[in-house]
Amino acid sequence: MTGTDPLANALSTIDNAESVGHLEQTVEPASNEIGSVLEVFYDRGYVDGFQFVDDGKAGKFEVELKGAINECGPVKPRYSAGADEFEKWEKRYLPARDYGTLVVTTSRGVMSHYEAREEGVGGQVIAYVY
Repeated sequence: MTGTDPLANALSTIDNAESVGHLEQTVEPASNEIGSVLEVFYDRGYVDGFQFVDDGKAGKFEVELKGAINECGPVKPRYSAGADEFEKWEKRYLPARDYGTLVVTTSRGVMSHYEAREEGVGGQVIAYVY
């Protein structure tokens, strides 16, 4: 895979695997950011689990899919959103209210927009999944 955005590549890989019905997918290279996004996907019930595999290079993630993702992708450019501004991005990236999740990187780490709203923190919207 070419490209300079590992997160976009990872999400595209997961999206493609889901669309053809694979239940396991390797995502490489691994990065803390991708791990954090996978953590949100796991917390929100979109994947069954994932683990980091050290391959002597950057490492990779083995992701267990469960067919719950209709679409996922990166948000580019990365928009900043205040805790009260997520609705605007929900309308743009998600098909319906309370359906799907925006992944936001905040000063308290990467989390879903639901958590960010609850904690009253804003951040950058980096990905979406539904």
